[in-house]
Amino acid sequence: AASSPAATVGSELPPEPGGSRGPGEGADEERELLLARLVPASRLKEAVGASLASLCLGPFGGVQRLGTLVDCLVLNYRLRQGPGRGRERGAEGPLRCCGCGRFLGEPVTVPCGHTYCRRCLRRELRARCRRCRDWLLPAGGTSTAAAPLRTSVVLNRLAEKWFPGECERARAGTRLEELLTQGRFREALGAVNQALRADSSDLMLRIYRAESYVGLQEYKTAIEDLNFVISKMPNWPEVYFQKGKVLQDSGFVGDALQLFLQCLALDEDFLPAKLEVEKILCDVLSPEKLGESLKESAWNSPHIRNKPFILGSDVTASYCNLQLCPPQSLGGSDVPEPVSGSLNRAQSAHALNSTKDLAKEDGLKRVSSEPLLSGQGKGALLKRKLSFSEQDAVVCEDGRNKHKKQGENAKRDMTLAFGTIPGDLIDVSDFECSLCMRLFFEPVTTPCGHTFCKGCLERCLDHAPQCPLCKESLKEYLASRKYSITELLEELIMKYLSDELFERKRIHAEETAEHSNLTKNVPMFVCTMAYPTVPCPLHVFEPRYRLMIRRSMETGTKQFGMCISDSQNGFADYGCMLQIRNVHFLPDGRSVVDTIGGKRFRVLRRGMKDGYCTADIEYLEDVKVADEELKKLRELHNFVYNQACSWFQNLRNKFRTQILQHFGPMPDREENIQAMPNGPAWCWWLLAVLPVDPRYQLSVLSMMSLKDRLIKIQHILTYFSRDQSK
Repeated sequence: AASSPAATVGSELPPEPGGSRGPGEGADEERELLLARLVPASRLKEAVGASLASLCLGPFGGVQRLGTLVDCLVLNYRLRQGPGRGRERGAEGPLRCCGCGRFLGEPVTVPCGHTYCRRCLRRELRARCRRCRDWLLPAGGTSTAAAPLRTSVVLNRLAEKWFPGECERARAGTRLEELLTQGRFREALGAVNQALRADSSDLMLRIYRAESYVGLQEYKTAIEDLNFVISKMPNWPEVYFQKGKVLQDSGFVGDALQLFLQCLALDEDFLPAKLEVEKILCDVLSPEKLGESLKESAWNSPHIRNKPFILGSDVTASYCNLQLCPPQSLGGSDVPEPVSGSLNRAQSAHALNSTKDLAKEDGLKRVSSEPLLSGQGKGALLKRKLSFSEQDAVVCEDGRNKHKKQGENAKRDMTLAFGTIPGDLIDVSDFECSLCMRLFFEPVTTPCGHTFCKGCLERCLDHAPQCPLCKESLKEYLASRKYSITELLEELIMKYLSDELFERKRIHAEETAEHSNLTKNVPMFVCTMAYPTVPCPLHVFEPRYRLMIRRSMETGTKQFGMCISDSQNGFADYGCMLQIRNVHFLPDGRSVVDTIGGKRFRVLRRGMKDGYCTADIEYLEDVKVADEELKKLRELHNFVYNQACSWFQNLRNKFRTQILQHFGPMPDREENIQAMPNGPAWCWWLLAVLPVDPRYQLSVLSMMSLKDRLIKIQHILTYFSRDQSK
């Protein structure tokens, strides 16, 4: 069945974290498909129109269903900013958070292998990794409670050694967050003011102080702190979100919406901002407001969410005339000439001065901080509430240049103390695996925070599903089999220990080459008889064979030898190579390996490697004949083949069904019986299904004469056919 382009686009949209499907999900999906068509073309007007028109499909199934419209709004906002407005990487330094770009305080490595500061993850500021867009939150949830955040031991030790001052700042921030979480805002304010007196350049302290002021309902002072941070770091998404929340709590929903969009324009995966935009749009587009009037000027009002509206062309045009202005127009300090079509700052300021009248007319709630302001104080608030900083000028023709200079100053301010590492502090022992005592090679970090070489950890998990150091259970980690490389640690090794890494890679390449040799030190699985062209499924559970199978896969050979056991020599003198076709890993580390027989071999020398047997081998091939001998060989071949078919057909249905399920049907007769080095495939299939002693089967496997092999099979068939007749 063919599918429309819209359906194709809609089907690729990932589900939002915590989203659920319920009644009316069909209408929600149809609405999403309507909007999905409009995102690639950045057609804001059509997207809004589709959102309003789609209300006829029924009520929204939830806030999360507006994700496509939010994406379209953010895309339009970013395009209006122009190509010159890029995303800032943040602080330059060896230990930098993937999320906020600041110092990596209390580093936590997520399952995808990227590392974030604990603050970014604890506050759930994002749903996806900023580097690879992999999900950070547990599947189906919106809280990291199910996955405790464990500090990366190695990276944290490096941070403490290289930048102790920054680590102390991070710990102080953690203590402040605890006070804010507990609602002890006055105590948090005193602590942050004391810290600022010691170091006034720490912008994160101003963020904490703004949060303290918000908790104390002192919104004006909170806005001043946030404006100062924006003036220093104009491309930090979180500060726009914080400021938007303050304005939203003060009733300025329209202005808050623009700040949330600015936050998402800088970081499209900033989860709290996206959720707030979705809530605002869900409120605006709610069916309860259908049939009520909405004037176009309402979009320029600070109390937008308190205004009802009607569904119609006028409404659509009013919303679509909303100009998503660039950051330069987000905060003129003096009341500027209103930008045509934008959220009018003059009206917002006027509304703040006349809250009593507005409360009578529209039920607008008072600004929470109003009791703290005098009549003159309100006038001062008008000029500063929506500005970036007190020093900002009016938005005018050269406003773009002024903000560009601010960005340049911000970069100089962000050249922090953790930009370089003294050479005497770089020690190769800090980058050694605690299992192999060598330099990390493909380092992976477990959920408990410990780091090992990928190969070393896999070998430990072969024996027990727990951390080799702290013994914490790693059953879920083992079941996922997602051993992602810790990229930051690998980058540090490449940058500061390049010579040691080169030597480590050379040794690893030599070891891999040794495991890839198919005549010297070939890995041996001592278990059962195997035959050329015959499937041989294996259940692998012993640690030594888990390692052997993994090495066979990693080297690319996907082969190993199979022999039966021998009481004197450990394993038999003859065997068959097995080719791995598929490996299915079970959650507890065991695996079901699908293999098929390949070449036969003779053992020349036995050995041992990491617990499993190895051998130097030589391969066997049938000796070919010609002329009269070939004619007699073909006659013998046809006679034995017909005898085999007769024996198989005379088996009981139960036995025949079991053989077909396990080994498949008997191979057809081949025209050229000497084409393959191991002879006709049906001989090996028959030898595998016949209930014969393994030692007798081994003698047939070792034969290099097709004639002798056929005679042996003929004797076996004659014996079993006689039993069938009885």
